[in-house]
Amino acid sequence: MIHTSLPAFAAHARRHPLGKGPFALVIAEDATELASTLDHVTHLGFRRILLLAPADVDLPDHVSEPDRIDIIRHTTRQPGNAQDAVNTLIPLVRGEWVHYCFNAEYLFFPFCEQRRVGEALAFVTEERRDSVLGYTIDLYAEDLGRHPDAVSLETAHIDGSGYYADTRRNAAGEVMERQLDFFGGLRWRFEEHVPPPKRRIDRPALFRAVDGVHLREDATLSIEEMNTYTCPWHHSLSAAICSFRAAKALRTNPGSRHDVDNFRWHKSTRFYWSSRQLMELGLMEPGQWF
Repeated sequence: MIHTSLPAFAAHARRHPLGKGPFALVIAEDATELASTLDHVTHLGFRRILLLAPADVDLPDHVSEPDRIDIIRHTTRQPGNAQDAVNTLIPLVRGEWVHYCFNAEYLFFPFCEQRRVGEALAFVTEERRDSVLGYTIDLYAEDLGRHPDAVSLETAHIDGSGYYADTRRNAAGEVMERQLDFFGGLRWRFEEHVPPPKRRIDRPALFRAVDGVHLREDATLSIEEMNTYTCPWHHSLSAAICSFRAAKALRTNPGSRHDVDNFRWHKSTRFYWSSRQLMELGLMEPGQWF
């Protein structure tokens, strides 16, 4: 179904409940790899996919399948619009699991090649967790001469090291229990072109739409326990959102595009679209799920 605006979609969903999740909200800023992003969340097993896209973005043919994808026409390029979209969705799907991403972003969780997202979330629920922390892992094309927008599924590379974490503190300067600010990837190597609030790579990969939760401007959730990287008793499952978004922005924004002619460095490694590779590099972990 096609909805003419985000408020129109919300009004329709209040009259006609969206049913059971998990839900994937795909936010299209342009048409780059939109089809592959939709294919990816479909393959992972999300029951309902909501596609938020401006009217000037051409949609892939298969989004016309009414039972799988809802199309919501909405401006997505303005600051805060993604946050507004997520927070509009939350009260419409109370108690269900939600994942949000942008086009040219791909969610990975441990063993996702063999196990569907519902299986992972069943385990997380048994662990009494309402969220799965994710890390945005920057993807970039091997050769920017051949791929000037830095997007290439076939030659995608990632940084194999250079990730680190800092202590997270609240407004009073107190250390926040089991929370860290994570950094790395292109946002670290090209930080002079990235505003400080945009340099962190941690964000909720999956979370339950419980009462009182909303997405904040800094990509954290309003319930602090849902921002923790582990539970108090053992390590928790985490996820990765592999993303061309930073590379594409660095190559297209006027302030940085003339300073970036190559993303490769001595720690670059070919990305094999494998959850095992991400686990071996320490970029996500299965916790107690084997």
